[in-house]
Amino acid sequence: MALSLQEKIEDSNQGVYLIGTTPPKIGTDKAQLNTIAEKLLGRLHEIEYDGVIIYDIQDESSRTAQARPFPFKQTVDPREYSRLLRGLSHLDVITYKSVAQRGVDEFKDWLDETKNDYGLNNIVLVGSPSSAGDIKLSLPDAYNTLSEQADEFFLGGVTIAERHANKRNEHARLIDKTTQGCQFFISQAVYDAQATIELITSYARSCKAQGLEPKRLILTFTPCGGEKTLEFMQWLGISVPEATKWRMLDAENTLSESVRICRENLDLILKSCAHLDVPLGLNIESLTNRKAEIDASINLYRLLKATMELNLAEKQLAERQIA
Repeated sequence: MALSLQEKIEDSNQGVYLIGTTPPKIGTDKAQLNTIAEKLLGRLHEIEYDGVIIYDIQDESSRTAQARPFPFKQTVDPREYSRLLRGLSHLDVITYKSVAQRGVDEFKDWLDETKNDYGLNNIVLVGSPSSAGDIKLSLPDAYNTLSEQADEFFLGGVTIAERHANKRNEHARLIDKTTQGCQFFISQAVYDAQATIELITSYARSCKAQGLEPKRLILTFTPCGGEKTLEFMQWLGISVPEATKWRMLDAENTLSESVRICRENLDLILKSCAHLDVPLGLNIESLTNRKAEIDASINLYRLLKATMELNLAEKQLAERQIA
Protein backbone atom coordinates (compact mmCIF):
# COMPACT_ATOMS: atom_id res chain seq x y z
CA MET A 1 0.00 0.00 0.00
CA ALA A 2 1.36 3.41 -1.00
CA LEU A 3 2.45 5.71 1.80
CA SER A 4 0.60 8.98 2.32
CA LEU A 5 2.53 12.24 2.01
CA GLN A 6 2.37 12.62 5.79
CA GLU A 7 3.87 9.15 6.27
CA LYS A 8 6.67 9.94 3.81
CA ILE A 9 7.49 13.26 5.49
CA GLU A 10 7.58 11.60 8.91
CA ASP A 11 9.77 8.68 7.77
CA SER A 12 13.38 9.89 7.49
CA ASN A 13 14.24 6.90 5.29
CA GLN A 14 11.84 8.16 2.60
CA GLY A 15 12.57 10.83 0.03
CA VAL A 16 10.01 13.64 -0.29
CA TYR A 17 9.67 15.36 -3.67
CA LEU A 18 7.15 18.13 -4.28
CA ILE A 19 6.07 20.67 -6.89
CA GLY A 20 5.05 24.18 -5.80
CA THR A 21 2.45 26.22 -7.67
CA THR A 22 0.10 29.18 -7.29
CA PRO A 23 -3.67 29.15 -7.83
CA PRO A 24 -5.04 30.87 -10.96
CA LYS A 25 -6.20 34.47 -10.73
CA ILE A 26 -9.49 35.29 -9.03
CA GLY A 27 -12.51 35.22 -11.31
CA THR A 28 -11.34 32.12 -13.21
CA ASP A 29 -14.44 30.03 -13.86
CA LYS A 30 -14.62 26.37 -12.94
CA ALA A 31 -14.18 25.09 -16.50
CA GLN A 32 -11.08 27.23 -17.04
CA LEU A 33 -9.76 26.26 -13.59
CA ASN A 34 -10.08 22.63 -14.59
CA THR A 35 -8.27 23.30 -17.87
CA ILE A 36 -5.39 25.05 -16.07
CA ALA A 37 -5.07 22.22 -13.54
CA GLU A 38 -5.05 19.57 -16.27
CA LYS A 39 -2.43 21.53 -18.21
CA LEU A 40 -0.19 21.67 -15.12
CA LEU A 41 -0.59 17.96 -14.45
CA GLY A 42 0.06 17.26 -18.12
CA ARG A 43 3.44 18.97 -17.77
CA LEU A 44 4.15 16.84 -14.71
CA HIS A 45 3.02 13.49 -16.08
CA GLU A 46 6.55 12.37 -17.07
CA ILE A 47 8.01 12.87 -13.60
CA GLU A 48 7.37 11.04 -10.35
CA TYR A 49 6.47 13.35 -7.48
CA ASP A 50 4.80 12.95 -4.11
CA GLY A 51 2.41 15.89 -4.17
CA VAL A 52 1.81 19.55 -4.92
CA ILE A 53 2.18 22.62 -2.71
CA ILE A 54 -0.42 25.34 -3.36
CA TYR A 55 0.62 28.77 -2.12
CA ASP A 56 -1.60 31.46 -0.66
CA ILE A 57 -0.37 34.53 -2.55
CA GLN A 58 -0.59 37.83 -0.66
CA ASP A 59 0.41 41.40 -1.48
CA GLU A 60 3.67 41.64 0.46
CA SER A 61 4.27 45.33 -0.25
CA SER A 62 4.32 46.09 3.51
CA ARG A 63 7.62 44.15 3.73
CA THR A 64 9.63 46.51 1.54
CA ALA A 65 9.55 50.04 0.16
CA GLN A 66 10.60 48.79 -3.27
CA ALA A 67 7.98 48.56 -6.00
CA ARG A 68 6.70 45.06 -6.79
CA PRO A 69 8.33 43.93 -10.09
CA PHE A 70 5.17 42.06 -11.15
CA PRO A 71 1.71 43.40 -10.29
CA PHE A 72 -0.10 41.62 -7.46
CA LYS A 73 -3.13 39.63 -8.60
CA GLN A 74 -5.55 37.98 -6.23
CA THR A 75 -6.10 34.29 -6.81
CA VAL A 76 -8.92 31.84 -6.35
CA ASP A 77 -9.09 30.24 -2.91
CA PRO A 78 -6.01 27.96 -2.64
CA ARG A 79 -8.25 25.30 -1.09
CA GLU A 80 -10.38 25.14 -4.22
CA TYR A 81 -7.32 24.61 -6.40
CA SER A 82 -5.88 22.10 -3.88
CA ARG A 83 -9.06 20.02 -3.93
CA LEU A 84 -9.12 20.08 -7.73
CA LEU A 85 -5.46 19.08 -8.14
CA ARG A 86 -5.80 16.30 -5.60
CA GLY A 87 -8.89 14.96 -7.33
CA LEU A 88 -7.25 14.98 -10.75
CA SER A 89 -3.81 13.70 -9.73
CA HIS A 90 -4.83 11.34 -6.89
CA LEU A 91 -1.82 12.68 -4.99
CA ASP A 92 -1.68 14.53 -1.69
CA VAL A 93 -1.49 18.32 -1.56
CA ILE A 94 -0.17 20.86 0.94
CA THR A 95 -2.17 24.08 1.19
CA TYR A 96 -0.72 27.35 2.45
CA LYS A 97 -2.77 29.78 4.53
CA SER A 98 -1.81 33.37 5.31
CA VAL A 99 -3.35 34.06 8.73
CA ALA A 100 -2.81 37.79 9.36
CA GLN A 101 -5.81 39.18 7.46
CA ARG A 102 -8.63 37.63 9.53
CA GLY A 103 -9.39 37.32 13.25
CA VAL A 104 -9.68 34.22 15.43
CA ASP A 105 -13.35 33.47 14.68
CA GLU A 106 -12.85 33.65 10.93
CA PHE A 107 -9.75 31.47 11.22
CA LYS A 108 -11.77 28.87 13.15
CA ASP A 109 -14.35 28.92 10.35
CA TRP A 110 -11.53 28.50 7.81
CA LEU A 111 -10.21 25.45 9.67
CA ASP A 112 -13.67 23.90 9.87
CA GLU A 113 -14.32 24.47 6.14
CA THR A 114 -10.85 23.22 5.17
CA LYS A 115 -11.39 19.93 6.94
CA ASN A 116 -15.08 19.30 6.38
CA ASP A 117 -15.92 21.05 3.09
CA TYR A 118 -12.64 20.73 1.22
CA GLY A 119 -11.37 17.53 2.88
CA LEU A 120 -7.84 18.93 3.21
CA ASN A 121 -5.48 17.85 5.96
CA ASN A 122 -1.96 19.09 5.12
CA ILE A 123 -1.53 22.82 5.78
CA VAL A 124 1.23 25.40 6.18
CA LEU A 125 0.38 28.54 8.12
CA VAL A 126 2.17 31.76 7.18
CA GLY A 127 2.34 34.92 9.28
CA SER A 128 2.40 38.55 8.21
CA PRO A 129 5.26 39.47 5.83
CA SER A 130 6.21 42.30 8.19
CA SER A 131 5.32 43.75 11.58
CA ALA A 132 3.83 46.76 9.78
CA GLY A 133 0.21 46.86 8.64
CA ASP A 134 -3.00 45.59 10.15
CA ILE A 135 -2.31 42.16 11.69
CA LYS A 136 -5.58 40.66 12.88
CA LEU A 137 -4.09 37.30 13.87
CA SER A 138 -0.46 36.56 14.72
CA LEU A 139 1.14 33.27 13.75
CA PRO A 140 1.55 32.10 17.39
CA ASP A 141 -2.14 32.89 18.02
CA ALA A 142 -3.07 30.94 14.89
CA TYR A 143 -1.05 27.95 16.11
CA ASN A 144 -2.78 28.19 19.48
CA THR A 145 -6.22 28.38 17.85
CA LEU A 146 -5.40 25.35 15.72
CA SER A 147 -4.30 23.37 18.78
CA GLU A 148 -7.72 23.95 20.36
CA GLN A 149 -9.59 22.55 17.34
CA ALA A 150 -10.91 19.01 17.51
CA ASP A 151 -9.94 18.36 13.88
CA GLU A 152 -6.53 16.83 13.19
CA PHE A 153 -4.28 18.64 10.72
CA PHE A 154 -0.78 17.80 9.55
CA LEU A 155 0.86 21.17 10.14
CA GLY A 156 3.93 22.59 8.46
CA GLY A 157 5.81 25.86 8.84
CA VAL A 158 7.99 28.12 6.73
CA THR A 159 11.72 28.54 7.30
CA ILE A 160 13.87 31.34 5.91
CA ALA A 161 17.64 30.78 5.95
CA GLU A 162 18.24 34.46 5.18
CA ARG A 163 16.64 35.29 8.51
CA HIS A 164 19.18 33.03 10.20
CA ALA A 165 22.05 34.74 8.40
CA ASN A 166 20.90 38.07 9.84
CA LYS A 167 19.53 37.20 13.28
CA ARG A 168 21.16 33.82 14.03
CA ASN A 169 17.97 32.51 15.63
CA GLU A 170 16.04 30.74 12.86
CA HIS A 171 16.99 27.34 14.33
CA ALA A 172 15.39 28.39 17.64
CA ARG A 173 12.28 29.50 15.73
CA LEU A 174 12.05 26.01 14.17
CA ILE A 175 12.18 24.36 17.58
CA ASP A 176 9.65 26.84 18.94
CA LYS A 177 7.30 26.20 16.01
CA THR A 178 7.65 22.46 16.61
CA THR A 179 6.41 22.91 20.18
CA GLN A 180 3.45 24.77 18.66
CA GLY A 181 2.57 21.82 16.43
CA CYS A 182 4.69 22.04 13.25
CA GLN A 183 5.73 18.63 11.92
CA PHE A 184 7.78 19.77 8.89
CA PHE A 185 9.18 22.94 7.35
CA ILE A 186 9.37 24.31 3.81
CA SER A 187 12.15 26.75 2.98
CA GLN A 188 12.10 29.91 0.94
CA ALA A 189 13.84 29.44 -2.43
CA VAL A 190 17.53 28.65 -1.98
CA TYR A 191 20.19 30.61 -3.87
CA ASP A 192 22.53 31.17 -0.93
CA ALA A 193 23.72 27.65 -0.09
CA GLN A 194 25.92 28.77 2.81
CA ALA A 195 23.00 30.41 4.63
CA THR A 196 21.04 27.15 4.35
CA ILE A 197 24.01 25.06 5.52
CA GLU A 198 24.45 27.28 8.58
CA LEU A 199 20.75 27.05 9.42
CA ILE A 200 20.67 23.24 9.12
CA THR A 201 23.87 22.97 11.19
CA SER A 202 22.54 25.22 13.97
CA TYR A 203 19.21 23.37 13.96
CA ALA A 204 20.86 19.94 14.14
CA ARG A 205 23.18 20.94 16.99
CA SER A 206 20.34 22.53 18.99
CA CYS A 207 18.12 19.47 18.52
CA LYS A 208 20.95 17.19 19.65
CA ALA A 209 21.65 19.37 22.72
CA GLN A 210 17.96 19.28 23.67
CA GLY A 211 17.42 15.60 22.89
CA LEU A 212 14.98 16.38 20.07
CA GLU A 213 14.39 14.60 16.76
CA PRO A 214 14.88 17.12 13.91
CA LYS A 215 11.83 17.64 11.71
CA ARG A 216 12.08 17.38 7.94
CA LEU A 217 13.24 20.50 6.10
CA ILE A 218 11.93 20.66 2.53
CA LEU A 219 14.28 22.80 0.44
CA THR A 220 12.76 24.94 -2.31
CA PHE A 221 14.54 25.70 -5.57
CA THR A 222 13.40 27.80 -8.51
CA PRO A 223 14.90 28.61 -11.92
CA CYS A 224 15.63 32.21 -12.92
CA GLY A 225 15.10 33.19 -16.55
CA GLY A 226 16.38 36.76 -16.55
CA GLU A 227 16.78 40.10 -14.86
CA LYS A 228 13.05 40.65 -14.23
CA THR A 229 12.66 37.28 -12.46
CA LEU A 230 15.82 37.94 -10.46
CA GLU A 231 14.44 41.32 -9.43
CA PHE A 232 11.24 39.60 -8.28
CA MET A 233 13.20 36.96 -6.36
CA GLN A 234 15.13 39.62 -4.49
CA TRP A 235 11.92 41.60 -3.86
CA LEU A 236 10.48 38.46 -2.23
CA GLY A 237 13.48 38.40 0.12
CA ILE A 238 15.39 35.57 -1.55
CA SER A 239 19.10 36.07 -0.94
CA VAL A 240 21.16 35.92 -4.14
CA PRO A 241 24.90 36.44 -3.57
CA GLU A 242 26.43 39.11 -5.82
CA ALA A 243 28.70 36.65 -7.61
CA THR A 244 25.73 34.33 -8.28
CA LYS A 245 23.67 37.22 -9.63
CA TRP A 246 26.30 38.20 -12.20
CA ARG A 247 27.10 34.60 -13.06
CA MET A 248 23.45 34.18 -14.13
CA LEU A 249 23.00 37.54 -15.85
CA ASP A 250 26.33 37.43 -17.70
CA ALA A 251 25.79 33.86 -18.90
CA GLU A 252 24.87 33.14 -22.49
CA ASN A 253 21.70 31.46 -21.17
CA THR A 254 20.59 32.79 -17.77
CA LEU A 255 17.96 30.07 -17.33
CA SER A 256 20.37 27.18 -17.94
CA GLU A 257 22.97 28.79 -15.70
CA SER A 258 20.43 29.16 -12.87
CA VAL A 259 19.63 25.44 -13.13
CA ARG A 260 23.36 24.64 -12.87
CA ILE A 261 23.66 26.91 -9.83
CA CYS A 262 20.70 25.23 -8.11
CA ARG A 263 22.26 21.81 -8.79
CA GLU A 264 25.59 22.95 -7.33
CA ASN A 265 23.87 24.50 -4.31
CA LEU A 266 21.91 21.35 -3.50
CA ASP A 267 25.03 19.23 -3.91
CA LEU A 268 26.97 21.51 -1.55
CA ILE A 269 24.16 21.46 1.03
CA LEU A 270 23.88 17.66 0.92
CA LYS A 271 27.65 17.16 1.24
CA SER A 272 27.99 19.73 4.04
CA CYS A 273 25.03 18.41 6.04
CA ALA A 274 25.29 14.65 5.45
CA HIS A 275 26.57 14.02 8.99
CA LEU A 276 23.80 16.01 10.69
CA ASP A 277 20.86 13.58 10.40
CA VAL A 278 18.34 16.28 9.48
CA PRO A 279 15.87 14.74 7.00
CA LEU A 280 15.59 16.89 3.89
CA GLY A 281 13.06 17.09 1.07
CA LEU A 282 12.75 18.85 -2.26
CA ASN A 283 10.26 21.39 -3.59
CA ILE A 284 10.57 22.90 -7.07
CA GLU A 285 8.58 25.97 -8.07
CA SER A 286 8.41 28.45 -10.93
CA LEU A 287 8.01 32.06 -9.79
CA THR A 288 6.53 33.21 -13.09
CA ASN A 289 4.09 31.79 -15.64
CA ARG A 290 6.60 32.09 -18.48
CA LYS A 291 6.66 28.83 -20.42
CA ALA A 292 10.46 28.70 -20.56
CA GLU A 293 10.76 29.01 -16.78
CA ILE A 294 8.01 26.47 -16.16
CA ASP A 295 9.73 23.99 -18.51
CA ALA A 296 13.06 24.71 -16.80
CA SER A 297 11.49 23.98 -13.42
CA ILE A 298 10.55 20.48 -14.65
CA ASN A 299 14.12 19.88 -15.84
CA LEU A 300 15.41 21.27 -12.54
CA TYR A 301 13.12 18.88 -10.66
CA ARG A 302 14.50 15.86 -12.55
CA LEU A 303 18.08 16.93 -11.92
CA LEU A 304 17.70 17.73 -8.22
CA LYS A 305 15.57 14.69 -7.46
CA ALA A 306 18.24 12.44 -8.97
CA THR A 307 20.88 14.25 -6.88
CA MET A 308 18.88 13.83 -3.68
CA GLU A 309 17.97 10.20 -4.37
CA LEU A 310 21.63 9.34 -4.92
CA ASN A 311 22.56 11.08 -1.68
CA LEU A 312 19.84 9.19 0.24
CA ALA A 313 20.94 5.85 -1.25
CA GLU A 314 24.58 6.51 -0.30
CA LYS A 315 23.55 7.46 3.23
CA GLN A 316 21.44 4.30 3.68
CA LEU A 317 24.27 2.14 2.30
CA ALA A 318 26.73 3.71 4.75
CA GLU A 319 24.32 3.11 7.65
CA ARG A 320 23.93 -0.58 6.69
CA GLN A 321 27.71 -1.00 6.53
CA ILE A 322 28.10 0.52 9.99
CA ALA A 323 25.35 -1.72 11.37
